[in-house]
Amino acid sequence: MNLESHTITVQKSAQDLFDSLSDVQNFEKLMPDNIAKFEVTGEDSFIFGLKGMPEIKLRIKEKIVPNKVILGAASDKLPFTLIANINSLSDSSSSIKFDFEGEFNAMMAMMVKGPISKLIETLATNTNKL
Repeated sequence: MNLESHTITVQKSAQDLFDSLSDVQNFEKLMPDNIAKFEVTGEDSFIFGLKGMPEIKLRIKEKIVPNKVILGAASDKLPFTLIANINSLSDSSSSIKFDFEGEFNAMMAMMVKGPISKLIETLATNTNKL
């Protein structure tokens, strides 16, 4: 299952945005209002939970300066990646788009498609808060 957010323009350089997203603590600022839990569990990992959804542990798997921050599920039960794609527009602005790639059976995909679509749209929209 592949999902992507809209592309959002942010008034930060690509490098500044990359640096902000490389710090997992900043992901708390990107989360939706219905967040029930957010906990940094390591230098490159965090757990978050939304009301009515199971908690998810994410870990930064790869960084490609200054264009990508790739997060992945810390558990093999639900294998997926969340990719922040950053493009430089000028010295003081950039764009970001989140891509979600997951391997789910048809029933699971049906259940999670709506909530995950909303989540990645919120992450993109809230990037202006960084």
